[in-house]
This record gives sequence, structure tokens and C-alpha cells, in this order.
Amino acid sequence: MSLWRSIRRDIRVAFERDPAARNIFEIVLAYPGFHARQFHRLAHALYRWRMPLLPRLISHLSRFLTGIEIHPGAEIGEGFFIDHGMGVVIGETAEIGDDVTLYQGVTLGGTSQQKIKRHPTLGNNVVVGAGARLIGAITIGDNVKIGAGSVVVTAVPSNATVVGVPGHIVAVRHPDADILERLPDPEWDYMESLQRRLEELEARLAALEQALGEQRGISPLTTQGRG
Repeated sequence: MSLWRSIRRDIRVAFERDPAARNIFEIVLAYPGFHARQFHRLAHALYRWRMPLLPRLISHLSRFLTGIEIHPGAEIGEGFFIDHGMGVVIGETAEIGDDVTLYQGVTLGGTSQQKIKRHPTLGNNVVVGAGARLIGAITIGDNVKIGAGSVVVTAVPSNATVVGVPGHIVAVRHPDADILERLPDPEWDYMESLQRRLEELEARLAALEQALGEQRGISPLTTQGRG
């Protein structure tokens, strides 16, 4: 894809994924995610040409102006969109597929200090919610949705939805049948169990108070009024 067509696609996806977008001038002049993407295009090209220092300076300037830090070595596909963007960090060996959306505060970080693949690989059509952390050389499949604030440290298969700390899969969509299969969530099940138990105890306590009031010849309403 030519550079001009790629930039036009960046503008188009801003309209598609941000209902607040009003016109082209607003996107080109006032969208930090769009600016960071264009800075990265230049920095990445110079990085691949093994230009010393300059790619990092461009990346640093981009961070200063947009609040988004993308290492020049990161590989980014077409249709990439960063919504709001403040605090987004994308590491050197990160790989991002086509039509990926990141929200503010997302980190694609690494855990190793060696010069190896140490940052996440994201497939196509991935959405990463605000404040999520994807750490290490993990692979995120196509059509994955990662909830806000999640911390993901293991690989995620395609068509999955991930939430929590640490991140765990709560649903898998079957694209052929367009069916969403919800998987067991032990933490949520435990919370629901506690809620049901609390409601049962409150009901039993209310029944005991009513029975005690009736035995004493005092109505519950009178007892409450005296309290």
C-alpha cells in the first residue's frame, strides 16, 4: 500500500472508531494518536535503514508532543488507531497487525533485558481497553478484545475476550456461527455465591426479628420506630 493510501486509511479508521470525530481537519490537526502514527512511520523507516540516533530523537519528540511512546523498532500494520492515547507505550519488538485499536494508558511491554523478542505480538482486529498491560513475548490472536485494566502475561487465542488481573478468558466468539460462548469465571461465580448467601442471611435475620417481635407482642414497625 502506498504511503498516501495508508495515511488516508488512518484518517478513515478515526471516523469509523471514534464517534466524536467531526471532520478531516480535526483528525489531522488535533488527534495525538494520528500524529504519533505518522511520527512512527518516519522513525521506523530510518530505524530500518540503521540510521543512528535520529529515529530515537523523532520518537522522543513524538512522545513529548503526543504523550504516546512508540519505539522506532515496533512493527505496526495498517488501520492502526490510538484513541485519546495519553500514556500508551509500545516497545521495540512489539508487532501489531492490521485494524488494531488501543485506548489510553495501554502498555505493550517487555520483561527481558536481552536483545531478543520480548514484547507482545498482536493479530488483526484486536481491541485493547484503557490501562491494559500486555507484558512479554506473548501472542494475541485475531479478533481479541482485552478489557480495560487487564494484565495479560500469557498467549490469547483468536476470537477471545480477556478481562481481569491476571487476564483470563471469559468468552470466545465463533465467527462462522456468530455465537458467543461464555466460559466459566471462578472469581465472578464466587462473588455471586457470596451475594446470594448474604441475601439469604438478611432474609433469615429479618424473619427472626419479626418472629421475636410477635412473641413479645411488639410489631416490627414499632421496634424500628424506637430504634
